[in-house]
Amino acid sequence: MSEIIYFHGDDVRPSAPEDAFFHVIPVPYERTVSYGGGTSSGPKAILEASCQLELFDTKSIPADLGIYTALPVDCSGTIKETLQNVRNEVSDTLDMEKIPVIIGGEHTVTYGAIEALYDKYGKDFCVVQFDAHADLRDEYDGTKFSHACVMKRIFDLDIPFFQLGTRSYSMEEHNLRIRHNIQFLDGEEICRNGVDGFELPPYFPENVFITFDIDGLDSAIMPATGTPVPGGLLWFDALDLVAKSIAGRNCIGFDVVEYSPIKGFHGYDFTAAQLVYNIMGIIQRNS
Repeated sequence: MSEIIYFHGDDVRPSAPEDAFFHVIPVPYERTVSYGGGTSSGPKAILEASCQLELFDTKSIPADLGIYTALPVDCSGTIKETLQNVRNEVSDTLDMEKIPVIIGGEHTVTYGAIEALYDKYGKDFCVVQFDAHADLRDEYDGTKFSHACVMKRIFDLDIPFFQLGTRSYSMEEHNLRIRHNIQFLDGEEICRNGVDGFELPPYFPENVFITFDIDGLDSAIMPATGTPVPGGLLWFDALDLVAKSIAGRNCIGFDVVEYSPIKGFHGYDFTAAQLVYNIMGIIQRNS
């Protein structure tokens, strides 16, 4: 059995699952990365760095709501077996009316969480995707369950989603977005016009799941990912967009994926952990 590293370490007394508002679910899955590797080490690095975080995030103390840290999800089987394991863990969290916080692992793992949300909510939820890439390829490297296909699988479920910070995608993906009126705000437009005017379309469902591929952040501040791309989101713009995505709505969970530690550069581990904790704080203050 894997050793548990508790999110926030000794600063936060580990909560029992039924007492914690946030359930941190590490998923060290890495099978289809197409450039730089290392996502299987991401969850452990984030958990270790979280032990150095301040409890006060400068606005509130998210840990006051209780944080439960699960054992890492078993990723030793096939992709479908791994996704089912993620689905089961997230389903258990949702059954307790808690907030799943999935730490990847490559972006493929998001689909297991989406399946659990679909089981509970049907189509009555939307997804907000922070990402450098559209991830809308129908197949990549011979599989429909590549990290480059995760949003296409969500599209196939007819779940509405909004893409933020995107700036690297194929013509196939571009055409799909235009043809089906997929909502997006690319990195270049955010850079030129800011984020003040952003809001989700009013027809989107009230329930929101956030999937945050860490390469959505600009590569100058977050190069520790498989495919870093320049022109991405800066720190406070990213947090503002998270807050705007759930304002007046019900956040039903989130993930932070595609983090690949760089040996000797622990500051990136800390940035990833801070992102997870700050999103918890935004959810806390929105509830």
